[in-house]
Amino acid sequence: MASSKAAETISRNRAQASASFRDPSGRLLLLEDRVLRLVNSDRATELQTFLATRVARDFTSAGRLVKTKVLDRATDAALFQRPEIVDLPNSHEEQVLVEHERIAVRSFPYEWPPEMLYAAGVLTLDLAEATLSESYLIKDATPYNILFSGWRPVFVDLLSFERRDPNDPTWLPFNQFVQTILLPLLVNKYYGLRLDQLLTVNRDGLEPSQVARLAGPLRKLSPLFLSMVSIPTWLNKKQPLDDESIYQPKRLSDPQRARFILEQQLKRLRRQLAKVEPVAGGTSDWSDYMTPNKFFSAEYLQTKERCVAGMLAETRPQRLLDVGCNTGYFSALAARNGASVVAIDQDPGVVGTVWKRAAADDLDILPLVVNLARPTPAFGWRNEECPSFLDRSRGRFDAVLMLAVLHHMLVMEQIPLSAILELAAELTSKNLIIEFVAPEDPMFRHLVRGRADLFTGLTRETFELAAARWFEPVRVEHLNQTRSLYLLNKRSGHADA
Repeated sequence: MASSKAAETISRNRAQASASFRDPSGRLLLLEDRVLRLVNSDRATELQTFLATRVARDFTSAGRLVKTKVLDRATDAALFQRPEIVDLPNSHEEQVLVEHERIAVRSFPYEWPPEMLYAAGVLTLDLAEATLSESYLIKDATPYNILFSGWRPVFVDLLSFERRDPNDPTWLPFNQFVQTILLPLLVNKYYGLRLDQLLTVNRDGLEPSQVARLAGPLRKLSPLFLSMVSIPTWLNKKQPLDDESIYQPKRLSDPQRARFILEQQLKRLRRQLAKVEPVAGGTSDWSDYMTPNKFFSAEYLQTKERCVAGMLAETRPQRLLDVGCNTGYFSALAARNGASVVAIDQDPGVVGTVWKRAAADDLDILPLVVNLARPTPAFGWRNEECPSFLDRSRGRFDAVLMLAVLHHMLVMEQIPLSAILELAAELTSKNLIIEFVAPEDPMFRHLVRGRADLFTGLTRETFELAAARWFEPVRVEHLNQTRSLYLLNKRSGHADA
């Protein structure tokens, strides 16, 4: 019994640690479906004052700042007595408990296309500039302060806002904004390196010296690289390691001058952000997927759209995962049918297109750069700060859409059919809409490239037999001679798979 209680305590403490431990002003807790923040008494009054400001109200009503309410100890007494709260270090009655609106799906900067990181940068600067009028500033500028609710960026770290010293002309997170937002966008734009390649290894962003090693002599002298990369690198080399003057507050006697200098810093960052904005109209190998070509006839595409639309109308999912979403044609179809969609694809180019279209049409779609065959792993302290994509996704969807992706996973990733179907059963609580592509299909033959003998046993019958372990068939539509669309219901015995 004692060991069991000890295990429960360890598990509870680890859950608390995974939620938040880096900010000494408070702790973020995820309890069931609730997002709570225990705020230290020295920051609680400041937080409540900030929530009452016009800027906080305006950004909250616009959906750009997370909705937050302060909980009452008398009304929510049972909540305050939860072990997860009582057992926190330094927990005491002077602390304030607030509740944030829960963002349905957590995502992280290394899963975003560059368009979403750019949008996070715009929101950060918008808030930094707007809060100046309320004598507040944002004390850090990491993109981890932002989650996406559908396509919309939402600032979620309320403890980032603090009172500004009116005589201080500096924005302390200036370099953090450069390293975590500007430089990754710069490297992505000019060298084509993906954000997941940059930000999974460099959680705190890129140093100018790292970027300088990529740039040739002429590029280092171009205006953009000179200001963002070359000059900071040269200055850093000349800065003595024991020079502590750079850490000392630089207060001015004139508050108006201090504010003017601060505003100019933010304007400079905004100009630099505009210069690294992702290029509009980028192309991808898969950007013309929904247009007739040598692999897909117009008749096939029309039939596929009609059948998918019919299955979505029949099942009416509320939360849908579109695997291999491509440019998001069917994600948009599902969103217009009332679903909240998470659309994933391994190609940042098409995912960026999905985000731009969702934003333009205000569709509830969260597009992420995720390859389901190699999904985002867990990161951070003890692999608990940022859970893996699968841990965030299992059982959260009542429908999974897998169109023209099964044969890619079978051939290119060499994943067994049964393993793919088992994972689909873990992700959905109800339905799977999946397209089966036979080995004689032109695209399948193009992918196989001489290894056709490996898939001689793959037929509609063997697919149906494999799927029957986790799913019950509802109906099948034959799109052409080699492709079929299946609507499957998850078997009740696998409700918790």
